[in-house]
Amino acid sequence: MSKGKKRFSFMLATLMAVALVLSACGSSSSSEGGSGDGDQPVELIWYTIGTPQKDVDRVMEEVSKYTKEKINATIKMKMVDWGDYPQKMQVNVASGEPMDIIFTAAGGFDYVQNARKGAFLELDDLLDQYGKELKDTIDPAFLSGSKVDGHNYAIPANKELPQQEVWRFNKNLLDKYKLDISSVRSLDSLEPLLQKIKASEPGVTPFGMDKNYVPYVPYDYVIQGLPMAVKLDTKDFKIVNILETPEMKEALTTMHKYYKAGYVSPEAATTGSTNDLTTSGNWFLDRAQTQPLADNLWSASYGYPVVSTPASDAIITNTSVQGSMMAISANSEHPEKAMEFLNLLNTDATLRNMVDSGIEGVHYKKTDDNHIENLPEAKNYDMPSYSLGNNMLLYLNQNDPDNKWDEFKKFNADGQNSPILSFNFDSTKVSTEMAAVQNVKEQFWSALMTGTLDPETNLPKAIEKFKQAGLDKVMAEAQTQLDAWKTENAK
Repeated sequence: MSKGKKRFSFMLATLMAVALVLSACGSSSSSEGGSGDGDQPVELIWYTIGTPQKDVDRVMEEVSKYTKEKINATIKMKMVDWGDYPQKMQVNVASGEPMDIIFTAAGGFDYVQNARKGAFLELDDLLDQYGKELKDTIDPAFLSGSKVDGHNYAIPANKELPQQEVWRFNKNLLDKYKLDISSVRSLDSLEPLLQKIKASEPGVTPFGMDKNYVPYVPYDYVIQGLPMAVKLDTKDFKIVNILETPEMKEALTTMHKYYKAGYVSPEAATTGSTNDLTTSGNWFLDRAQTQPLADNLWSASYGYPVVSTPASDAIITNTSVQGSMMAISANSEHPEKAMEFLNLLNTDATLRNMVDSGIEGVHYKKTDDNHIENLPEAKNYDMPSYSLGNNMLLYLNQNDPDNKWDEFKKFNADGQNSPILSFNFDSTKVSTEMAAVQNVKEQFWSALMTGTLDPETNLPKAIEKFKQAGLDKVMAEAQTQLDAWKTENAK
């Protein structure tokens, strides 16, 4: 997944109705709202994901002027780079590092597991008392779909609700060689295009990917990144080892063929991100999660045209609903004020756009009431929009139509629910096996998924290693819980 100025997540989640854009001066709780922090402004420490930006402190100074006036609080943002975030936050939680607001997601500092471990505050009462406007603004599907054991532990970003994979293309190269992508959908369908670029552009990586790449197959993972999944068209709700499915074996065989042909970087299995490729433009295609009008966002971020075409259906999953969330740390000294800030961030367009795009006249300029254009200084404040709150409040990019959020509404309404949407596996009883399974994953997963290893010889080895680590026991426990959930929810 790309991670530029207007990026989405690795997961991504949000919105079936257009958010109500409240005025900058009327949307927040005031400092007299009973949060108990007195007359002195409090500093809220906000840990979030993304490559640390040069101007983050400069922007937060302006943000703090605004939030001090609105809710008597200032903001200190601490950014932690993509690959370092989960481990860094585990250390912070374990050591009791002062934190108020924490980015979390299904795929980044695992939301469900950390909620159950007590890293985050339960937010039900705080939401009722200090988040009334927020609850009225965010699509209810996000708040209901992201509950853990019946409670909210984080505020989801209001954005695209389904998760849909697309093949993205560097349009400069498509145009240069007059390549047609109208029939592209499956992994195999990419081969003629990859062949052409490999033969014609020796300085270009035909198929860009990093160590997190996983070929798409029509299954929903019980835990993101581990080989337990349920088929999207399941009738029996059976959990299978994804590595034992014919779809994944076929995909890994194709990936190895592409790797041997030189379409994939030799370092793909150990590469942390593809930022260097997207910055330089020396790539032809990759795969990403999309949202309506995503091509405009990518093109604006990279400074050259990007186009995409679907690689999957649009499916609403736990990963998409929980794709971008902000929790309040269990050791926050100012939980009420933190909720006041989250309420303001998700309902106040002035604040939301400042956090996202920086300082008007420095990082961007407005071209009309709703559209903005990046200025050169934007390179010093290139933030991952998806991770920072209610996207429905954001200004539009130059090429975005006025009905952009209507397009989101349609996209969200058309998404299909995963059969296991809202099922959250509790791994407490198999924690030892889970740790062992994770260790095996570190040995094999990235190398298999990127095509670096030949699946003919290495896939059986990986399957056996997972079994020895206790994957079958983990799957059996997950199946027991899923069967109970299925009965309880009359599936």
